[in-house]
Amino acid sequence: MFLLKEYSTFEYKKDLDQEGKQKKSKYGNMLVTGVLQRADTLNANGRIYPKNILEREIENYKKLVRERRATGTLDHENEPVVELKNVSHVITEVWWEGDVVKGTVEILENMDQGRQLKVLFENDIKVGISSRGLGSVETKNNKDIVQDDFTLICWDFVSEPSTPGAFMSPVNENIIKKIFTKEDRINRIANEILNLKGRK
Repeated sequence: MFLLKEYSTFEYKKDLDQEGKQKKSKYGNMLVTGVLQRADTLNANGRIYPKNILEREIENYKKLVRERRATGTLDHENEPVVELKNVSHVITEVWWEGDVVKGTVEILENMDQGRQLKVLFENDIKVGISSRGLGSVETKNNKDIVQDDFTLICWDFVSEPSTPGAFMSPVNENIIKKIFTKEDRINRIANEILNLKGRK
């Protein structure tokens, strides 16, 4: 199993109110809405995420969204765990539009990394969005297909990587127990059972 990190340009729009002013969360933070990931599409690292796998992981991820635990960082950490001291944003909504995963992101302006991220958005600096997850790939026709053992951890904001394909490193499978609570793991199993029933 590997730590998989993916990059794509963050296609987003600032959330504006009826008067054209930047919408704020109830905590007074900037909100942006954009594309988080695409299913069944060859990405910049030569990988494809099958839609059925990504659908399962998005369903599991929604639990973190509901509990306001769907955090990420400005720039990737080299570990599969999101360190709270480095958090820059929290995803407050996630949904599908065809084969595209979209989300609303709240910039945590009171966090050091969040302040920096807000300044980037305010100055129209192009940033990337990058998923971080655990899993393996199988190569077919020179394309790496992400396998069923994939576990989505978060989305981070990043600059374009200088080394294409440099976002893969091995990790111990037991690390999942450190990332997700027992309740999270039970929720994942329940979603997997429901997903299997839905395919029959």
